[in-house]
Amino acid sequence: MSLFRYKTFNEKKDKLLLSVFATALALYTAFSCTYFAGSAKSVRDDVVRLHILANSDSEIDQAVKLKVRDALLKKNTSLLTKGVNTDNAPLYFEVSKDELLETAQTVLKENGFSYGAVITLEKEYFETREYGKLTFPAGEYTALKVVLGEGKGHNWWCVMFPPLCVPAADGMETDENTADYLTENGEKIVSGGNKFVVKFKLLELYEELKYKIKL
Repeated sequence: MSLFRYKTFNEKKDKLLLSVFATALALYTAFSCTYFAGSAKSVRDDVVRLHILANSDSEIDQAVKLKVRDALLKKNTSLLTKGVNTDNAPLYFEVSKDELLETAQTVLKENGFSYGAVITLEKEYFETREYGKLTFPAGEYTALKVVLGEGKGHNWWCVMFPPLCVPAADGMETDENTADYLTENGEKIVSGGNKFVVKFKLLELYEELKYKIKL
């Protein structure tokens, strides 16, 4: 075999090996991301967010926003003793909206505010966000949305169910135990931290594009 033919043979072999490697890598990445996306969806399905929008960014409006937050979280602590789980959580919040609204209205009135509040349970898009040592993937979540007055001020959010942000209302350390509420794969995602940084970013780009197309 001539040197030229030998060189051509090896170039073809290298290209074939490179092609096989690239195909295997693409398949692995696609499978891995699909698996990750499915697990991320299970997280979104089992979580209810709390999203509070202040009337404005003035100091007094932002301060009362936090007072409403604390009152709602304390109220939620007592209501959650009624056997709420991942299957009935959305229904629980739908049924409890009026009671929670009354709590918010009371706080506003007691602090001398003339504007009221509106509470709805709806699907909202959230970017990937960290809560303590936990990371929640981007996408649409069921959210208890609380709009104070005109709702033009900075917002505040947390995880209403599982009750991760409930202890914050009493100045206690955040409970970051999600194993009792999420699937095994979902639990691995939210507690995985830096291990899934790239996948979180890819998922966020995908979910954001999907949300924009939906709009």
